[in-house]
Amino acid sequence: MTFNIEVLKQTAWLALFSMVLLISSYLYQQQGKSAVVLILLLSLLLITVKLLSIHTRSKKQVEQVIKALANNDPMLGLPHSDPLADKITQVRDKIYKNRLEAEVQAQYFQTLLVHIDIAILVVNTDNIIVHKNPASEKLLGTLGEDINSLGQLKDLITKTSSSIRATITWQKGEQLDTLSVHISNCKIQGKSLKLVSIQSIYQALLAKEQQAYKRLTKVLTHEVANSITPLASLAHTAIDLLPEQLTFDDAEDKVDLNEALVTLASRTSQLSTFIKSFHQITALPKPNLQALELPALIEGILTLFKEQTRKANIKLSFNHQSSCLVVADGAQLEQALINIVKNALEAVSQSEYKEITLTLFQRYNKNSAQQLLLDIEDTGSGIAPHVIEQIFVPFFTTKKQGSGIGLSLSRQIMIQHGGDLKYVDKPDCGACFRLIFG
Repeated sequence: MTFNIEVLKQTAWLALFSMVLLISSYLYQQQGKSAVVLILLLSLLLITVKLLSIHTRSKKQVEQVIKALANNDPMLGLPHSDPLADKITQVRDKIYKNRLEAEVQAQYFQTLLVHIDIAILVVNTDNIIVHKNPASEKLLGTLGEDINSLGQLKDLITKTSSSIRATITWQKGEQLDTLSVHISNCKIQGKSLKLVSIQSIYQALLAKEQQAYKRLTKVLTHEVANSITPLASLAHTAIDLLPEQLTFDDAEDKVDLNEALVTLASRTSQLSTFIKSFHQITALPKPNLQALELPALIEGILTLFKEQTRKANIKLSFNHQSSCLVVADGAQLEQALINIVKNALEAVSQSEYKEITLTLFQRYNKNSAQQLLLDIEDTGSGIAPHVIEQIFVPFFTTKKQGSGIGLSLSRQIMIQHGGDLKYVDKPDCGACFRLIFG
């Protein structure tokens, strides 16, 4: 109905204007220019009225549109019969579709950021963290509004003016971590931002290190064993073939020869046994994980050394506050603990005051999560600073009769359990080894 009235109005105005033109033409022929001027003035008046009508109607339409927008009217106040209604509906549907696609894409990327293990930080020029994903606080600990508390990582971010990749060390609770950092600069909505992705590569580096040691050990044991086995056999054969009635110009020469052959046979046998012990590192199986009461397991191990410590007058104690359940391979964990306790027993053997203390405790790390720790301390002479970095290297030892296997194997066992073994420098004891349970 509104559409028909509007058409009628336009038709009436057109008819009126046509009539004015016809009357102007007629009067010009009959009465001359004076009549034409009158008609022109009348036409100007009509046009003015028309323009005022159009202005009033436009103003009402604007008010109608604003009111419709305020009332969330998708048709902008237009009736369904209006020709613009279909166009507005198409535009509205297109905008809605695009907005829906944008929201779906934003949700997709948001979900992706939540589930990936790589820490993501978006930092502006004022060092304010604009965005962070859950993995960032899992890796770096609780983050504030800015990066000022991130130490070395903050220095790297602020000094970077272009895209870089770098590796830095990071203290994660009781563990020293290694982080791979990728920083890139970008502009979003005219704002300069730095996109920082961070990933821990500590476990990967340890795995590569252990793999390299295994390969080297496998090659060495194979080559050395192939040479030692026939030498040992030949030495024993030579001893058996040495006749009793064999005489020398000097009687001591026979004794020296026999001692040399016996020493050669003994040493090659010992080397063969030593080489076989290397197999422990290259053939360490995957842990068979089970729920274990850790204090009970530790107390069982200490029982093994009870008689030895009593005879050597060594005080052996275990401190723990409560029961602690861990998921681990009991046999492998026992082997790691036995190795470390044996080292402690040897360390205090020459000390005036002989004491070994095991302390099991929990501590919160930077992520506000509890870590289970076991400190094994002794009152020995400690470890020289210049060899601390090498004590976990396979075959490295400061003992005359040591093989250099114990600490390396113990650390490998802890790493396979998702933890670590580290040396802690404490001023009030000789040596302290800390087992960190993942």
